[in-house]
Amino acid sequence: METDRKPIIRVEDVTIAYGDVVVLENINFEVRQGEIFIILGGSGCGKSTLLKNMISLHAPAKGKVLIDGKDVVGAEGPVLIEILREIGVMYQQGALFGSMNLMDNICLVLEEFTDLPREAMETIALMKLHVVGLGDSAYKMPSELSGGMKKRAAIARAMALDPKILFLDEPSAGLDPITSAQLDDLILELSRSLKITFVIVTHELQSIFAVADRIIMLDKNTKTIIAAGKPAELRDHSTNPWVRKFFNREPEADVST
Repeated sequence: METDRKPIIRVEDVTIAYGDVVVLENINFEVRQGEIFIILGGSGCGKSTLLKNMISLHAPAKGKVLIDGKDVVGAEGPVLIEILREIGVMYQQGALFGSMNLMDNICLVLEEFTDLPREAMETIALMKLHVVGLGDSAYKMPSELSGGMKKRAAIARAMALDPKILFLDEPSAGLDPITSAQLDDLILELSRSLKITFVIVTHELQSIFAVADRIIMLDKNTKTIIAAGKPAELRDHSTNPWVRKFFNREPEADVST
């Protein structure tokens, strides 16, 4: 039934470059509605860079990023606002404002994009915190939270406007295995209960196998996608030896001698 899901994101012929330095070239893929889609690859392959181009933080040198049919690349004014209301972003370190409690962190998003009264904003913020298991922490400061709680709070803030799509950049980074597994469970629950589409950048194999519907793997040498599909199928059947090594945690042969 997965193939019956309609694409909600299309990345078409995207090339990302900094001056003359090409990071990724001619990238093409689509993300289907309601799936958990993971972008992975080795260090320095351009995973987070691609995500930043998908959410309009940077503009690619070439190509299109269509979110629900609207091209992010070059979008401005009301069109860009309309696109941004459909997505939420959790950055690698959470990016919570340290001078604000969790309630105010979430209300800040609502203040920027809505004209709701403060009471309504606080009600929404509290609801989002309850969804991620932090209903009792609304007035805590980020400095009072554990690493896992900060990630959950950042997801709550990303959900403030009821987005169709959540982008998560390295959500498990810096977390112990138990906390990371709890975060995986939260992602699965949000996907099932709220039908949110997830685009996740990660290289954490346990999380990939726990949550991913499909993945693409980037390669810094070829600057393109070298594998796409279900994680278990790529692990067991990929014809690319580097892909198999990655999924089976096999070290590269030592060629220094």
